[in-house]
Amino acid sequence: MALNKNAIGKPIGPMRRDYIWKDAVLYALGVGAGFSDLDYCYEKDLKVIPSFSIAMIFDFLAQAAITSGVDLAGVLHGEQELIFHNPIPPEGTMITTGRIVDYFDKGKDVGALIVAESDTVHTNGKKLFTSVVTVFGRLDGGFGGRDRIKKPVEFPDRAPDFVVEASPSPNQPLLYRLSGDLFHLHVDPEFARMSGFDMPIMHGLCTHGFACRALIASLVPDRPELIRRLACRFSKALYPGVPIKTLIWKTVDGKAVWRTLNAENGEVVIDNGEFEHGDIPKDEIRFDGRVAVVTGAGAGLGRVYALELARRGAQVVVNDLGGSPNGIGGGSSSPADRVVEEIRTAGGEAVADHGDVSTADGGANIVKTALEAFGKVDILINNAGILRDKSFMKMSPETWQAVLDVHLKGAYNVTRPAFAVMKENGYGRIVMTTSAAGLYGNFGQANYAAAKMGLVGLMNTLKLEGEKCGIKANTVAPIAASRLTQDVMPPEWFAQSKPELVSPLVLYLCSDRCPASGNVYNAGMGVVNRVAVMTGPGAVVGDPTHPPTPEEIHKNWDRINILEGAKVLPDLTSALLDLITPSPPARPAANKNRPASVPSMPVAAIIERMPGAFDKAAAAGVDAVFQFIIAGPDGGDWSVAIKDQTCAVAPGRSDEATCTLKITDTDFARLVSGELPAMQAYSSGRLKIEGDVMKSQLIERLFKF
Repeated sequence: MALNKNAIGKPIGPMRRDYIWKDAVLYALGVGAGFSDLDYCYEKDLKVIPSFSIAMIFDFLAQAAITSGVDLAGVLHGEQELIFHNPIPPEGTMITTGRIVDYFDKGKDVGALIVAESDTVHTNGKKLFTSVVTVFGRLDGGFGGRDRIKKPVEFPDRAPDFVVEASPSPNQPLLYRLSGDLFHLHVDPEFARMSGFDMPIMHGLCTHGFACRALIASLVPDRPELIRRLACRFSKALYPGVPIKTLIWKTVDGKAVWRTLNAENGEVVIDNGEFEHGDIPKDEIRFDGRVAVVTGAGAGLGRVYALELARRGAQVVVNDLGGSPNGIGGGSSSPADRVVEEIRTAGGEAVADHGDVSTADGGANIVKTALEAFGKVDILINNAGILRDKSFMKMSPETWQAVLDVHLKGAYNVTRPAFAVMKENGYGRIVMTTSAAGLYGNFGQANYAAAKMGLVGLMNTLKLEGEKCGIKANTVAPIAASRLTQDVMPPEWFAQSKPELVSPLVLYLCSDRCPASGNVYNAGMGVVNRVAVMTGPGAVVGDPTHPPTPEEIHKNWDRINILEGAKVLPDLTSALLDLITPSPPARPAANKNRPASVPSMPVAAIIERMPGAFDKAAAAGVDAVFQFIIAGPDGGDWSVAIKDQTCAVAPGRSDEATCTLKITDTDFARLVSGELPAMQAYSSGRLKIEGDVMKSQLIERLFKF
């Protein structure tokens, strides 16, 4: 099977891994630690060996290999680089996201390289480490791709500063694999022979763990938290029980090179080792390696965004037409050029673009500028804007259109080509700029308000279309001093509304740490809060067979307008489901209407009861197959077919499912009992519906438990 070229850039994850101190200790024992390294093996003041990070992302490594389409019979771990940002806590949950970044062709009779990169964060909010793994597919070369040429690691022409000997046990792989690397090559003699080895071999990453311990002991004794980077190439297989030696050369301050040898024959089993150590870096949101485009960046908010992004490591495209605040007249290159000069003087990287966002060519050329200068686009801040205020009856079509062209159409013109690049790369952050005028209304700004609210709608769709591509889109409503607000805001407010009070939120929305997508935030004068469109519980007034009268609407007007218990709905489907299945009235505290036997019954028993709970009269004209996929120890798969007012339940999965419902066993029981409302289950992600979502609404009508 050929490598899957379409997998490059597609997000893998997020993958969660819960762990406790015993997992860290098991790993330490698996890489040879013991009483001589008690800090790694005793829960009292436990320290975690940094290479334990690999054990926490085996699921990612496996998924990357499967997604790439590499022939698993020829897979070997080729290279591994780990960059450490914070010490690994002894317990908690790690969340890993990543992607395949490239394939390299070493030749038909040699093999291929599959490179995958991932970031892992702890639920305490700290980014722990970045992994860059290179998988060697021995059977996948010759696909016509380019080769990778890397500069070799240079070793000093002298004896090593440290030589650390170790003797892995003949049973070492059996212990190490319990940390999660269950690949058959390290335990199954038959599989090993099929792969060309006499017997199961040591995990390369197990030897890697031995080397990590040796490096810590030699260069940063008892302080594993000081490791900043660990990289190497796996060059030879090693059989269990064979002794090893790790050779270490100090180079410059805080750096060393290393390799690990088979102590019996002198063969290098791990080569090109690099090690860096130093103080824990400041926990700062950085944009190193990211490329940002900021429109309207010649002054005001855009200028501050561009300067701060560059200060934190981003390469920035500073776009500004250099026109007047009302967009009338020609442009000027000076504003954008001045900001670029500021960035370069401060040691940053930036290029200017003087294009007009209101045209399709202008938007495409802005993105082209980024690609030609820096090769990609990771971040887009749509900040460009003009004002042409008039009361609605005095607003000409030209005045209306000019503002929409810059704000709304301009965001479309730049975002569309940028989105294509982000999608290809599997990563992106987009920030729209709305306004309180759009969110709440403002006299004399109908054009501006309409454009600004339109941007919220654009964001709402981009959050959905970008979700699977690693693209997040959010919107900020800034209150800030600028050319556009100096004639609108009272002087005392203008003086307090520094753009620097808005930029921290915008930069966070641009970062890889931001979990949000599809949100709107007010920001200004040191205050940040979220804005949301919310849906109240409403009132049931009529039904499809008995439409309500205007008089009934009037009678229920107060109930219709209640916002207590309102909720944010994530998409159109959720809004439709909410409308069709309004929240039921609150049950009495004792919940006497619920059959006590339902929630305590096994899932299989509840499924078996469905024909008895079937409302034949409600099924007139219904022809559907509902597939239930229920996770958990009490779960299973069942299909329920409704046709000709009959109900048939069958175990397993149906090829003719109209819709598929996925839920856990516990939530299924609560759903059936009425304890968990269907809409709440769906909107919270606890119930997932695939296929004909609208047909799923029939279930509550067809079955009465």
